[in-house]
Amino acid sequence: MTRISTAVRGLVTTLAALLAVTAAPAAQAKTEPKAPDDFVALRSVDPTIIQEMRYVTPHNFVGEPIDGYRQPLCILTRPAAEALHKAQLRLLRQGYSLKVYDCYRPQRAVDHFVRWAKDLDDQEMKAEFYPNVDKTRLFADGYIAEKSGHSRGSTVDLTIVRLPAKPTRPYHPGQPLAPCFAPQGERFPDNSVDMGTGYDCFDTLSHTLDPRIQGTQRANRLLLKNTLEDVGLVNLPEEWWHFTYKPEPHPDTYFDFPVSARSLAGRH
Repeated sequence: MTRISTAVRGLVTTLAALLAVTAAPAAQAKTEPKAPDDFVALRSVDPTIIQEMRYVTPHNFVGEPIDGYRQPLCILTRPAAEALHKAQLRLLRQGYSLKVYDCYRPQRAVDHFVRWAKDLDDQEMKAEFYPNVDKTRLFADGYIAEKSGHSRGSTVDLTIVRLPAKPTRPYHPGQPLAPCFAPQGERFPDNSVDMGTGYDCFDTLSHTLDPRIQGTQRANRLLLKNTLEDVGLVNLPEEWWHFTYKPEPHPDTYFDFPVSARSLAGRH
């Protein structure tokens, strides 16, 4: 029995080794999904548009870099990128530039948002991004969802910057936070014009036409909205920064390729 047991153990060990060797090439062969051919880097269409890609940094409502953001790169479908180029030309003549915060967003990033929203103990960034919203309400109030139009590739979050653009002070994790709807001089500094709230502010003050937003702040929102809608980008009424190119090239597809130059497979 001892010899048989030894032989069986030897056979099992040999089979395990063979399986490991077979599995290794398969694991190595697994590649990330690529972007479809009609996706482009925004810089290849308009290098003058400023890019401050928030989700590759810890300065966002989660408080850490988001899954799937490998590089600070704006990727969009070509029609959306070309529409932004048209809008940029108009704004440049008026002494302004567009600045994008987020463009295409992989599904794995949306999944990261969902996991964070379900973790009610993680409130690290509440004081800035959702000071008046109970985290238990993020799904019910529509701030977080399991799918995002950004994953279809034609939605962009952006603002306007007066030229010449001043540098934005970097965010340092752990620094004191101010509410995203505080006066411009008190909230986190951004080189954009005053829109009444910061980007990704979970509050009804972020509604584009909220009646409490008046004067210069309202004029700035309308400048962004009217300029973009003239070139085919439609605003989401609940977020002054959120626009989608219509008609969308991929209205029913949610992509998951990473935000990186490699996802564009050598295209320029």
